[in-house]
Amino acid sequence: MRQRFEEVALPHLDAAYNLARWLTRNEADAADVVQEAFLRALTYFEGYRGENPRAWLLMIVRNTCYRWLERNRSAKITPISLENEAAVERAAGLGGEPALDPEALVGRQRDATLLNALIEQLPPLFREVLILREVDELSYRDISEVLAVPIGTVMSRLARARGLLKEAWYRRDAKERDETPP
Repeated sequence: MRQRFEEVALPHLDAAYNLARWLTRNEADAADVVQEAFLRALTYFEGYRGENPRAWLLMIVRNTCYRWLERNRSAKITPISLENEAAVERAAGLGGEPALDPEALVGRQRDATLLNALIEQLPPLFREVLILREVDELSYRDISEVLAVPIGTVMSRLARARGLLKEAWYRRDAKERDETPP
């Protein structure tokens, strides 16, 4: 059974960690959550019926993460780095061709840092659906399984998340223009 579990679950370890990291906003806490989630998954693996293993595992990670957050709600939360900025930029409609000159590269890094901060400010329901779709590249159906909501709800939350992210981006951009001396 353990070998079968490893074959089913281990290919999705990175996606599990990524989701936990975005929900906890802390790398060490995410590692703890993923470890606990994998132990739960192994414990109840006999009940696994061969459905979509990625969605099954991410649902366990998500539920474990929210239980962990309830127990540790007052814990200090540390921002994380954005590893997959291109996927999230596409989600916000901000992506483009990579720049080659140093000034543009610095600007791109600044944009990625800002985008990371704006995503962290999204309410958890919108942040998780955005990460599952744009970073982990799950289908609407898989996200529906992970979140245990209808596909229409996934689509609605994703549209709202993208809208909120885009609004925050443009608000921040306008604020910076207003603060920049002529």
